[in-house]
Amino acid sequence: MSAKGSGSGRLRADGKMRRDMPSATRVPATRVGADGKIAAQQRAVPAEIPIAISCLGIGYAVMMATPANLEDFAYGFARSERLIDAAADVTGVEIRAEECGVLLGIELARERHDRVLQRVRHRVGESSCGLCGIENLEQALRPLPMLPAPPRIAPAAIFRALEALRQHQPLNAETGAVHAAAFCNAQGALLAAREDVGRHNAFDKLVGHCLREGRDMSAGFVLLTARCSYELVEKAALAGAPLLVAISAPTGLAIERAKEAGLTLIALARPDSVLVMTDPHRLFA
Repeated sequence: MSAKGSGSGRLRADGKMRRDMPSATRVPATRVGADGKIAAQQRAVPAEIPIAISCLGIGYAVMMATPANLEDFAYGFARSERLIDAAADVTGVEIRAEECGVLLGIELARERHDRVLQRVRHRVGESSCGLCGIENLEQALRPLPMLPAPPRIAPAAIFRALEALRQHQPLNAETGAVHAAAFCNAQGALLAAREDVGRHNAFDKLVGHCLREGRDMSAGFVLLTARCSYELVEKAALAGAPLLVAISAPTGLAIERAKEAGLTLIALARPDSVLVMTDPHRLFA
């Protein structure tokens, strides 16, 4: 299995990867105005294709995702599934395009093989929603690591990151139909961002990027353009990110899981206000 095949691509006739799989395409559409005017136009829409993930050559899951930053996705997905603890646990990633989608193969260090075999015994679903294929509640709500206190930041840092986020969403600027996950430092500067049609996928890609780059996610905060479900809280906890900011509302279970992990959760982040759901006394400088 080949390693370090970043991004996405197609196989050429000679078997080598071509990195030209588009993240968006333009399609015809008809605009109908409130004034009754009708006009033909072109509209950019994001790509959403099946990504068949295998670990150790064993089929593991099929995700619907945007075909970009797929090596980041491999690392982040493996971390979210608790198959790895660090980037060094991944020994190879293969990205192979087929007519109906992409095959994403992940090879792991030998000492991580048992995790895959144990997980595959229970997993039969096709989503990283966190519950597909889980046989009991104990598996669904496994213990999370206790996080350190987040960095103390000024409220202005969150609003600074919110204002800058749009500049780091080129695919959404083109299509208006994808989510983003961004990692920000304590001053609110965006250090990295990833996009995908799926909010879980975008976060996995961000986590994978930070793993590969050796970024310490406890030194800043994560900003999400999504509803904050419990799975996103769990991804943050497993990635070691103690502060999570989402532009939409959390679920009750998300708040409970955040409290269990000592994660500071901020929701409904708007240009003029945010709502701190857990541990406000630990947060602001």
